[in-house]
Amino acid sequence: MPSLREARFKHAAYYDSALRTVHKLYLQGGEALKRGLGLFDLEQANIRVGQAWAEAYVRENDTFARLCSDYPVAGTYVLELRQHSRERIHWLESALFAARSLKDRSAEGTHLGNIGLAYAAIGDSRQAIEYHEQALAISREISDRHSEGAALSNLGLAYADLGQSRLAIEFYKRALSILLEIGDQYGAANALMNTGNAYHSLGEFPRAIELHQQALAIFQGIGNRHGEGQVLGSLGAAYGGLGEPRRAIKLIEQWLLIAREIGDRRSEGQELGNLGTAYTALGDPVCAIEYHGQALAIACEIGDRRSEANALFNMSLALDKLDNRAQAIAYAQTALEIYEQIESPYVEMVRNQLTEWRREE
Repeated sequence: MPSLREARFKHAAYYDSALRTVHKLYLQGGEALKRGLGLFDLEQANIRVGQAWAEAYVRENDTFARLCSDYPVAGTYVLELRQHSRERIHWLESALFAARSLKDRSAEGTHLGNIGLAYAAIGDSRQAIEYHEQALAISREISDRHSEGAALSNLGLAYADLGQSRLAIEFYKRALSILLEIGDQYGAANALMNTGNAYHSLGEFPRAIELHQQALAIFQGIGNRHGEGQVLGSLGAAYGGLGEPRRAIKLIEQWLLIAREIGDRRSEGQELGNLGTAYTALGDPVCAIEYHGQALAIACEIGDRRSEANALFNMSLALDKLDNRAQAIAYAQTALEIYEQIESPYVEMVRNQLTEWRREE
């Protein structure tokens, strides 16, 4: 009869394997993707128990350490959809300890990059940059071109969140060159989309649309539904910037359907916010407030501070159009406090808006 420890190890190893099955199904897309997410939702309690056991016994031997290191990457994309960022950071920090104890530099670099993404998701871009720089250094040390491209892209994302769009574009360009060289179509499409988003933030909407269309063609060519949806949302936002809110709404609604289909709460919240912005542009602040309110609820649920502030400020703009200046100021003030905490590029814009509103009172 196996010992209790052996039985628990087998349990943990089995659910690590189950997480890999979920990941494979997710990558197949379509109905397989839905089956994968359904399997995770059914087994997530066992998966969490398995990871907790591996973490608890990480120091016992290399086999247990490898299991602990493997858990957060066995189902990367699904975990990004289903885990709260704080839980994700916890899993990844345990995995990072395990990888370092095993002297597994490749896994160490992967965990560092994923921790960076998790910190970015909760609005801590500076911390994200520190982790991505460490991941980049390791990728170069071990000559891992794929990881180098990913780290450069992730650095671009973090600098974009800080409002340094030109610097972000340089990182994306370097990443794109590597990803095209090694034939990573998914990574290249993401780099193109992110570059488009950076040009959007600079107000260069036609250039953003051009890049998004290139990314869309690649995502559709490889059958990546999630990537396709993301770039449709980015296209919608760019057309909104060009003053075409009705076209923006149609594209954003397509992505919103996909996001809900796959349970991507972060993207769902962001696109609800984009719909709110489009309806404000159409002169319908009541509808806009409804969408921003839904976006705010999701942002608070998943700990997305950047989206929380965006929803609050955009609600304040819509409230002001309804002549509710006092409530608009209250929402904008709360948004400003969050923006200051996360070093958002929108700090000055919100301060100026508050100053203008208070002057007019």
